[in-house]
Amino acid sequence: MTSSDWLLRVRGLTKIYGQPDADSLANTGPAAATNICPNTGAIVACADISFDLYPGEVLGVVGESGSGKSTLVQLLYFDQEATAGSAHFTALDDGATDLFSLSSQRRRYVRNHLLGMVYQNPRDGLNFNFSAGGNIAEKLIMAGHMHVGNIRQRAGSLLSQTEVPVARMDQTPRNFSGGMQQRVQISKAIANQPPLLFLDEVTSGLDVSVQARVLDLIRQIQSELGISMIVVSHDLGVIRMLTDRTLVLKHGRIVESGLTDQILQDPQHAYTQLLVSSLL
Repeated sequence: MTSSDWLLRVRGLTKIYGQPDADSLANTGPAAATNICPNTGAIVACADISFDLYPGEVLGVVGESGSGKSTLVQLLYFDQEATAGSAHFTALDDGATDLFSLSSQRRRYVRNHLLGMVYQNPRDGLNFNFSAGGNIAEKLIMAGHMHVGNIRQRAGSLLSQTEVPVARMDQTPRNFSGGMQQRVQISKAIANQPPLLFLDEVTSGLDVSVQARVLDLIRQIQSELGISMIVVSHDLGVIRMLTDRTLVLKHGRIVESGLTDQILQDPQHAYTQLLVSSLL
């Protein structure tokens, strides 16, 4: 890989809730041991986040609760508005256009055709009033697929691929276990074979045995489809199993980044060392 091979290039990504002042960034972060501005109470969820993601790569984002890791992917998926920064995606206009400058119409196009998201809570990614197949159909229809037979065939194929019994395609996700709900959500997220998939704490709240099956499924999908992924987790075990490189976030800032194996075997930052020691 070279610097010109990137799929996604993020620079200076910042998200601040509330009304910051001129010193809000300086007065928050790991050195200040807080992401809350002492002067105004503004919350600096992310500050000056910069990284490149390469085709077929799985990038981990790890940190404790409140570190800004979920906010990061929510900004990139347009669930939230960025305060500052830019993101360029080679799947759109060969990377010439800043994603955050897009109109709402073009943002919908990017979400429906080029991105997938799997949320921690399946209720955020699935409509529990629709059947499992209907949820996948919704994603396909939003991307312009209109042939009912083809949509149903595609939905059945995806559910089978993610180990959801096709016989249950017409049942609603509320009748499924948590692990099966996540697998339906994964099916929906990859329905249009997006080049980039976001995974936000997808194993949190699942039993250990179910976690293992979901993680195996994600590895299988990445291997077969070559989808680039950004995996958000507080669990270094998940990061170790899935990712090639890792960003470590604390109080909204990147404190360490590098190859996942290197970070786990020889962490440099004191916070990363603490995370790794908790894994052992």
